[in-house]
Amino acid sequence: MSASRDIVEAAAVPAGAAAASAHPPRWRAGWLNSSRGLGLILLMPALVLVVLFFLMPVVLTGVFAFTNMSTATGISGGTYQVTPGALRELADRHGMDELAEKLGQPSFVVDEQGLKALEEMGIEPAIIADLREGHLGETHASRREFERMLRDLPERPDTRTVKRISGEFSRSLANSRFSSRESLLAAAEGVDPELTEEEKTALVQATYTGWVWTADNFRRMASSRDTVRILLNTIFFVATTLIIFNTAFAMLLAITTHYIPERPAGIFRIIWFLPRISPAVIYVLLWKWFAWDTGFLSAFLDNFGIRPRNWMLDTAANAWFFVIVINGFVGASMGMVIFSSAIKAIPESLFHAASVDGAYRWQQVRHIILPQLKWPILFVTCYQTLSLLTSIEQTLLATDGGPGGATEIWSLAIYHTALNNYAGNLQYGYGAAMALVLVVIGIVLSLIYLRVFNYRALVAKPRIEL
Repeated sequence: MSASRDIVEAAAVPAGAAAASAHPPRWRAGWLNSSRGLGLILLMPALVLVVLFFLMPVVLTGVFAFTNMSTATGISGGTYQVTPGALRELADRHGMDELAEKLGQPSFVVDEQGLKALEEMGIEPAIIADLREGHLGETHASRREFERMLRDLPERPDTRTVKRISGEFSRSLANSRFSSRESLLAAAEGVDPELTEEEKTALVQATYTGWVWTADNFRRMASSRDTVRILLNTIFFVATTLIIFNTAFAMLLAITTHYIPERPAGIFRIIWFLPRISPAVIYVLLWKWFAWDTGFLSAFLDNFGIRPRNWMLDTAANAWFFVIVINGFVGASMGMVIFSSAIKAIPESLFHAASVDGAYRWQQVRHIILPQLKWPILFVTCYQTLSLLTSIEQTLLATDGGPGGATEIWSLAIYHTALNNYAGNLQYGYGAAMALVLVVIGIVLSLIYLRVFNYRALVAKPRIEL
């Protein structure tokens, strides 16, 4: 019975529907069978990874760059806190040094609020009357000064009463937290009754710990003297390392190994590639063992009467030398491999013909090798520039920006600002703004390189194929 029922149900299905289920639509089958459609399917995992791990971080960096995110906003968001950092911001950014000093120092003000508190505590009315008649409105800079005044009252309260009274007149706002703008301003007016609207606005902005949308990160970056110093350090580091090691020295290694036998050349390339494949910690540690005051260099020079010292950090010039050499050897190894591969791709017949014509090695390099390396030079220059702009490991491990910030480069400054600053308040928003500027610089430099090297001509079809 069941078999006959299945036959009947199958017969009830329309022939067109059965054919549609057995064969997908023609457009779908054609799209799947085409090289473009199949290529998109195979590239889909890579596209997902690019979006998640490349585009999304860039987008989030751009978003966070316009916020005041920091560890303070993450811990106590939405409140108003008079921290030492907020007082420094009042003094440095708004020029309100006097207000910052008043808010930061403990002060004692004889006001009606404190007198009412004394009445509720049950303090003798005669003491309250003396304070109201003879000292109302007075401000004392320290507890000792205020308590000395209390002891000079006609009623002369005892020590315990003096301590109780002084606590009710303390108006210091240092490290105080307020849940609303109104409570903050009320407390600030208790310290300085003559606050202007400009001072109130600045105080609210400096003490607010919540996340807000702001462009202050970029204004702060443009007005900071450290920005110019770090930018000049970065330009010097990138330009020097790129020109001397990542391109010139790498090309010298590639050309040199081209003119020596293959086996020694391979061994030579492997040796020069060791800095890149070695872990950064071990690689830099070897340099430190070489340059420390107890290292090889100091031990060797001690034989000539030169006192041992930390050659890597004793002066800014020495620090820059080691930072550039350490990063340069890593970059030169990659450029050497790329240039060597490009030289090998040049037909041997060109070199043989040049030798027959009596061309020297330098003439071969100038007229055969260098013209054929335009595309590899473009790639190495672009890639290594972006790599040096974001380089942090070797410089962090070698000098950490020292001595005295002499080798502080942009990427390292981002790390110190957002992840490891000395003040303890990690400034994520300001670090993201610095990172966004670095992204823009990288894009602009890439476009300049493509223009200088005439990218369209490099990727154009050879004339013989036209």
